Amino acid sequence: MRMPPFNLHTPETLEEAISLSRELGEADEEFDWIAGGTDLLPNYKWHLNVKPNVISLAKISELSELSNFHIGAMVRLHELAEFDDVHPLLSKVAAMVASVMIRRSGTVGGNICLDTRCFWFNQTEEWRESIDWCYKCDCGTGADCRVIPNQNTQCVATYQADLAPVLMCLGAHIHLAGPLGTRSMLLNDFFELDGITRNVLQPGELVTHLTLPDDSSEWVGDYQKLRQRDSWDFPEAGVAVVWKPGEGGPPADLRVATTGLESIPGYHDEEAGSILEDWKGKASVDDLAEAVRAAVRPVLNTWYPPSYRRKMVKVLTKRAGSGLKEV
Repeated sequence: MRMPPFNLHTPETLEEAISLSRELGEADEEFDWIAGGTDLLPNYKWHLNVKPNVISLAKISELSELSNFHIGAMVRLHELAEFDDVHPLLSKVAAMVASVMIRRSGTVGGNICLDTRCFWFNQTEEWRESIDWCYKCDCGTGADCRVIPNQNTQCVATYQADLAPVLMCLGAHIHLAGPLGTRSMLLNDFFELDGITRNVLQPGELVTHLTLPDDSSEWVGDYQKLRQRDSWDFPEAGVAVVWKPGEGGPPADLRVATTGLESIPGYHDEEAGSILEDWKGKASVDDLAEAVRAAVRPVLNTWYPPSYRRKMVKVLTKRAGSGLKEV
C-alpha cells in the first residue's frame, strides 16, 4: 500500500498552526492535523478520506506540557504511563493502549480524537471498491451504510479509544483552539453521536490540552477491557468504574463510562446514580453491571458480535467495580 501524496506543513507555534489552518480554510484547501500519526497514516495508506494537506503538531512544544492536573495533547502515551504525578488510573490505562512502539508515538490528543472504526471501513481501497464502498468513505458514490442499510443519515462506526472513559469519570475538561479563538468544555460534551463527525471540533480547530479538577486525586477505581490480543488490539468493549470513597459507608459518588460499543464513549450517569441511591453493598455491584449491560447498544461492525460484547460489558463492569465490594 503506497502512501498517497500530500503537502506536509510543520508549524513551530500554536499561533502559526492556527494561522495556517485559517489560510487553508479560506483557500478551500482540506487538511488533517497529525499528532503521532499512528491512526492517520495507516488510514492514508488505505486511502481513507485522504486530504491534500497535513499539518504536523510535532514541533509545538507547548502542546507537550504535562503535570498532575494538565495533560498536553501532544503528550505521548508512553510518557503518561510513566509519569508518577498523574492519577494512577490514567497511567494504567495509557500503558494498556496498543503496543510499546505505538505508545511511544501515539499521543493523548490523538487517542481522544481517534477516528471511529468499522470492518466495512478499515480496509484497503481495493477491498472497499469491490463491495461498492460504504457511507463513511463513499468516494462520491452515495454508497449505503453496510451495517444498517437504507438509513444514510448517520454513520455507526465504533469509537475504540481507551483514555476517554477514565478521563470522563475523573471530570476532565478538554481545551480547544482555532481560528475563532479558544474554548473548553467537559470531555463528556466533546463527542457527537455520529461516526463521521465524531466530535464538536470546528474546521481549523484542534485540541490543545486536558485539565483535571483539583479533587480528581480523591477518586479511585479501575478500567477493564475486552480485545482480541492483549498486546495490540483496540478495545471491543471497555468499562471504567470510578468512585469517591465515603466515610465508613457507601461511596460518596460513583461514575461509570464505557468505550468500544457505540460511536461515542458512553457516560452512564443515570445508571450509577440509581444504584448509589439504593446502595446494598456487594449486590449493588451486580445491579450496576446489569444496568450498564442493558444501556449499551453495540452493532455488528467489529470482530466480536454485539451479543457477546454486551455480555462482556457486565463482566468488565464487575471486574472494574470489584473494589466496591469492600465498601
